[in-house]
Amino acid sequence: MTNTQRVSIDKQHPAAYKALIALSAEADAGATAAGLDPLLVELVRIRTSQINGCAFCLRMHTRDALKKGENPDRIAVLPAWEEADYFSATDRAALRLAEAITRVSDGHVGDEDYTAAAAELTEDQISAVSWLVTVMNAFNRVAITSRYHVAG
Repeated sequence: MTNTQRVSIDKQHPAAYKALIALSAEADAGATAAGLDPLLVELVRIRTSQINGCAFCLRMHTRDALKKGENPDRIAVLPAWEEADYFSATDRAALRLAEAITRVSDGHVGDEDYTAAAAELTEDQISAVSWLVTVMNAFNRVAITSRYHVAG
């Protein structure tokens, strides 16, 4: 971490940040309408933030998940979700898609990842997960760029 003073881009351009918040609300509504479990929604946000290394969003969404009743063990093993029996087929499909979208620079969202998601998720769920991840990636970038403070 550096001591360089950063512009807080959410405060510098509040209308843009408010638009991102509105987009997030739409993504949440889409996830609910698609029947995604609220705990899975938080796991998708946490996993996206883990990949991006966003401490601020990790803390926020881990707390949100725990408040909603998420099992701490599932959060603890989330980086290794493929190796753990804690996750349903739906969870696995959503997490795989979330990782592919977040790591888009590693080869785009490959057919293998998309096909695996489509085998378990409805079209509405694929779209909902995609929007959740897109918005979470944007929030991660806002927090990381602005160096949102995270303290114990």
